[in-house]
Amino acid sequence: MKNLILIFLTCFSAVACGRSAQWVASTADVSWEVQEPTGVQFVRCDSADAEVDAANPQQTIEGFGACFNELGWTSLGALGETDRETIMRELFAPGVGANFTVCRMPVGANDFSRDWYSYNETDGDFAMTNFSIDNDRETLVPFIKNAQKYNPELKIWASPWSPPTWMKDNKHYACQPLDASFFDPRFANDLKPEQRRAEGMNMFIQSDDHMKAYALYFAKFIEAYRDENIPIFMVMPQNEFNSCQPFPSCTWQASALARFVGQHLGPKMEELGVEVMFGTMERPNPALVDTLLRDPASSRYIRGVGFQWAGKHSIASIHERYPSLKLYQTEQECGNGRNDWRLCRYSWTLLKHYLDNGACVYDYWNISLEGGGMSRWGWRQNSLVTVDREAKSYKLTYEYYLMKHVSHYVRPGAVCLPVSGKQAGNTLAFRNADGSLVLVLHNDAEAAAERTVRIGDRAVRLTLKPDSFNTVIL
Repeated sequence: MKNLILIFLTCFSAVACGRSAQWVASTADVSWEVQEPTGVQFVRCDSADAEVDAANPQQTIEGFGACFNELGWTSLGALGETDRETIMRELFAPGVGANFTVCRMPVGANDFSRDWYSYNETDGDFAMTNFSIDNDRETLVPFIKNAQKYNPELKIWASPWSPPTWMKDNKHYACQPLDASFFDPRFANDLKPEQRRAEGMNMFIQSDDHMKAYALYFAKFIEAYRDENIPIFMVMPQNEFNSCQPFPSCTWQASALARFVGQHLGPKMEELGVEVMFGTMERPNPALVDTLLRDPASSRYIRGVGFQWAGKHSIASIHERYPSLKLYQTEQECGNGRNDWRLCRYSWTLLKHYLDNGACVYDYWNISLEGGGMSRWGWRQNSLVTVDREAKSYKLTYEYYLMKHVSHYVRPGAVCLPVSGKQAGNTLAFRNADGSLVLVLHNDAEAAAERTVRIGDRAVRLTLKPDSFNTVIL
């Protein structure tokens, strides 16, 4: 550890003694602007707005990414090949743009699929004889292969939103009817009153035969994607297992998931060399996570936990009590389809919260959507890219550039560094394996602000533009 600190301080001193710093800023008016490195002053000071503790590195960063959804691919399909390839290169090519390295995909249909589907809708096919990913060969497979073209080392993990309908007690992909006050009633899901369920219920049929068949379903998925030269390195058993939704979803009790993971999914994935993490966790109740981590059977297989939405209120407790457990932020909150600066500022608070509380992966949600971000089930959401189908044009959104402020510069293997002081809430710090320091700074004021960040006995001072995000590399 002392050697790593010495290397870091030596690099920092080299910058202070003449090697130029790098600095880029984003505002609501200018998305990405390189700043003059001379604007970064190296000073000695007794006090600072933020102090970076380089001697106590925290979690090692595995990477950043987003989710491959069907509507992401169909929206990009509205563009010409040149534009589509420009976007994919910007997102995935190392050293170019976002540098995405760890991404998510659904197992079967999700809320941004073209329609309902699973990989086997043959009732009672416990042997998975009729398993097929033919649907994905039209969308998700080419989407991921296009990304792999720019980053062959891209890591993919997966989770289902819903099992095949015959494995559920209501025989439907959804769980509840559309709420016209939130979802658009034009996208009704034909759920009958007797098919409605609620949080805290086990919608998945709890027989050993069904659980064994579902583990085989996961295995068939892994093998089918391997045949497409798309390795899946990790799975989570259920997206938002507490959430009863009008789109593909399935509620489970935590104890039932512990049984499924411990007796069926875990052993089957171990045979295939695939990791299992628990998630996705979308409730502010860490006791739900404890159920699986304290179960002798399921805990043997669980390598970490994924959190999203209200699960952000659970991650701190889990990180404190299980400090060696791998933690993912699995789905950034999705906005309202407006892709505006206000939501970008909120996204900063999410990014900061998860990384401060041990997350080693941060995954955005939708990569690309048509303007307005309408889902198959009437929910408008944000995306990194918006596409105008009629004009055959696209735009990188504010949240894309916010992600780029971190993901472009913080490489896999970097460590997150603790920050204290009055501006700690607006400062992230990382040290890459080569010793370079990455500072991500938010000025949330409407006026320009001078900011001093101290590392050891030295500090950097710079003046941030009003309401801006900034990355400084030392």
